Amino acid sequence: MDTRLLHRAISALVFLAMASGASAADTATARIISTEGLVIGTVTFQQAPTGVLVSVDVKELPPGGHGIHLHAVGSCSPDFKASGGHINPDDVPHGLLGPGGGDSGDLPNLYAAADGSARAEFFTTRVSLNGGDLPALLDADGSAVIIHDSPDDHMTQPIGGAGGRIACGVIEGM
Repeated sequence: MDTRLLHRAISALVFLAMASGASAADTATARIISTEGLVIGTVTFQQAPTGVLVSVDVKELPPGGHGIHLHAVGSCSPDFKASGGHINPDDVPHGLLGPGGGDSGDLPNLYAAADGSARAEFFTTRVSLNGGDLPALLDADGSAVIIHDSPDDHMTQPIGGAGGRIACGVIEGM
């Protein structure tokens, strides 16, 4: 075989492999906004082989515990209600401590320090960035991350008693 032809074929295969990998994000981020419309932090999502690593870095929260959930629609308007309910394609009851182990949008609580800052990492095996066998955060209507004003008790329906929505971020591929 002519080496020039072989080089062209290899170059074409490398280009196709790179192009196909570039279309599926392996990282996503959400700029978190307060009810006043101020950017108060970010949440980053990194696809891993068996789930998604969620890294939270926010400020200006009331000190104490806060429920944090993944919501089904990538919108924060108006009053963060357009984000809909939790990601829950199997229609299972809420709550990590419940008999079914919770819905796909359930995460552990986030705790803010006295100065209002909160940093945390969670790992969830219930979602993915792009789909496959798990609900996709970056699906056609997107997804959002919501921070609530109170901690989630991981049992009470529908949101664990976590109270009102005080911060929201639309999850976007990077």
